[in-house]
Amino acid sequence: MDNRQVIGSWLSGPRAAAEEAGADFGYRGEQLGLPESGPGSIARPGRRLGALAVDWGLCLLIAYGLITDSYNRAAQVWAPIILFTLIVLTLGTIGCTPGKRLFGLRVVTLATGRVHPLRALLRTILLFLALPALIWDRDGRGLHDRMAGTVEIRV
Repeated sequence: MDNRQVIGSWLSGPRAAAEEAGADFGYRGEQLGLPESGPGSIARPGRRLGALAVDWGLCLLIAYGLITDSYNRAAQVWAPIILFTLIVLTLGTIGCTPGKRLFGLRVVTLATGRVHPLRALLRTILLFLALPALIWDRDGRGLHDRMAGTVEIRV
């Protein structure tokens, strides 16, 4: 192995280097029994972030438009509270927030397909801690999803 191969494997990351060595990681969601693409497959990070941005924007509009009468710090306090409430209530009842609905996503449990309200609460608390949502497994699920027993899929 020459120096270019060593540097190339370092730049591309450990997964790429392991795949070049013959390791087969499969596709995201394979270990969960989900399809590789299409409806029921694991939601991609871009869609997930887009859905969260839409939900955040909606909550900002509610906070600035309905709760406060002018631009002030109260709206900055209310927007996260509204977002938290929105996520818990919508995931615990219909399985998706307005942003997730717009992007064609849904949160489910693998066993039943529905998210129990307490699971939605746990998932949302962990999402608001941020760090669990930034740690992903090889199937593309965040730690907050693993701990709540949920998975975000495409509809």
